[in-house]
Amino acid sequence: MVRAIVQSVADVQALNKKKAATSRQWMLLDSKGESMVLEVSKYDIMHRVGIHARDLRILDPLLSYPSTVLGRERAIVLNLEHIKAVITAEEVFLRNPTDENVIPIVEELCRRLPVRREPAKTVESNGVDPTKLRTSSKSRLLQDIEDEPPFEFRALEVILEAICSYLDARTTELEADAYPALDELTSKISSRNLDRVRKLKSRMTRLTARVQKVRDELEQLLDDDGDMADLFLTRKLAGSSPPVGSSLPSIWEIGSPNTGSRISRVSRASMATYTADNDVEELEMLLEAYFMQIDGTLNKLTALREYIDDTEDYINIQLDNHRNQLIQQLLEYLA
Repeated sequence: MVRAIVQSVADVQALNKKKAATSRQWMLLDSKGESMVLEVSKYDIMHRVGIHARDLRILDPLLSYPSTVLGRERAIVLNLEHIKAVITAEEVFLRNPTDENVIPIVEELCRRLPVRREPAKTVESNGVDPTKLRTSSKSRLLQDIEDEPPFEFRALEVILEAICSYLDARTTELEADAYPALDELTSKISSRNLDRVRKLKSRMTRLTARVQKVRDELEQLLDDDGDMADLFLTRKLAGSSPPVGSSLPSIWEIGSPNTGSRISRVSRASMATYTADNDVEELEMLLEAYFMQIDGTLNKLTALREYIDDTEDYINIQLDNHRNQLIQQLLEYLA
């Protein structure tokens, strides 16, 4: 009897550990700038935003995945540096919201996601064809898309701005350390200075690889209009169903009717309309701005690498000169 009780307690503890292992902390932000921390499993997130396990695996911090921005039917899966997020047409889900590098981005999202707009005039439905009302509602949503950036674009802009600024700041710090160290090495060749430059070069190599990954991902998006079109979630939503005002849920209700009504699947007819209206100019301009910024950061690192190479060439010339002098002195001594 005692053995059975002990075994039961062990099973409960193992189950709790398994739940704790599968549960992940997410920050949920909505279009009003409201936020809440959720302890949910990956299966809840997959069901909530409509993505597959292979897409969510990209956001696993225990796995090493390159920088990625994926457009799916109802969500954007984004893995850039320390930012791992899922963006829908009305919500943003952020991994590890308590991380010191993520907290400023959460604050910026809360500040910039809400849109201040004038209250809409009420429309009397008496004696009006419901079809015309639905058409009018859809027209207003399409007009909102034209007047202001969609929710997913605003969220994407905040994240790209944060990542590009973060990498540029790391590059500036590296420059501030590297250039004086290189100049000191040229004036005095010593083991201490050589070791210092070696560490700085390793640091530069790692940072260059990180910047290159982000740059390559943005360049790949810019080269493919189809990939950019996949990121336009609001237009897909406008083509599938009338908008419903978003509100932050007080409890986590996976698969609730409210979720299904807010972000529905795109029908084939609406997809055809979306393809016909596939104007990605706004997103292209957004991506180009941050591509230029990250490309400028990469140019700084390239210039630093060239300066290091020049310094190494200078040091090698000096060492060759000293070696030749020693050989000459040795030959004179032997003669």
